[in-house]
Amino acid sequence: MEVKRLAVVKGGRELSWDGCVNARDLGGLGQVRPGAVVRMEAPTRLSAAGWAAAWAYGVRTVVDLRHVDECEQERAPRPAGIATLQVPLDPVGTPFYEHWQKIDSLASPLYFPAMLAEHPRPVVTAVRAIANAAPGCVVFHCAGGKDRTGLLALVLLTLGEAAPEEIIADYLLTYDRMKQRYAELGFRDQLTAVNQILTKHNTTIEASLTSTIASLTMPDFLVENGLSDTELATLRARLTI
Repeated sequence: MEVKRLAVVKGGRELSWDGCVNARDLGGLGQVRPGAVVRMEAPTRLSAAGWAAAWAYGVRTVVDLRHVDECEQERAPRPAGIATLQVPLDPVGTPFYEHWQKIDSLASPLYFPAMLAEHPRPVVTAVRAIANAAPGCVVFHCAGGKDRTGLLALVLLTLGEAAPEEIIADYLLTYDRMKQRYAELGFRDQLTAVNQILTKHNTTIEASLTSTIASLTMPDFLVENGLSDTELATLRARLTI
């Protein structure tokens, strides 16, 4: 599937919060409403002005998909009214984690289908955290805002009836947004690196994501893995138009 990576960006979806390069609202994709959920990289570099902008946007909850030992000191304190929920997504310490560390370091969409099939509970726990968050916009992030964040975004957007090409284009945007940041950290170009991994497995980013989306039946996936009917209704009310 050929995707024009910038075609999915609509007015108001990309957010300019000082110190952050990869924040965008999922509203406008499928039936997801603006102001419900925002994806981004770790807010480590957000300035006081950046946090003020997030607060003004309506952010009242941040869902952190990293493990505690990944967290770094942040440039500026968070506004007191923003709650932070730590919901680690990677099943660290499991045979699954060790297996995929050797394949792609859990840094490509190649592992997404296996994660959803073998370890769905952490994903549903993150979804539940969003459903049950206090009123206001919910931000979710991992480190770079690419894979753990991308997987959760894929689940939410699939529930929100976004088209596969919208979900894929949104995922690919992170490679553009984070390119300079990764270069500053001394990392190689991530799009090239991930493409090389997937080529070894005779697939592409687009094909891998397409197969993941096709295998994800909503809302059955969420309900069968522990999300209650009440939580599903709450999530829909928060997320969709």
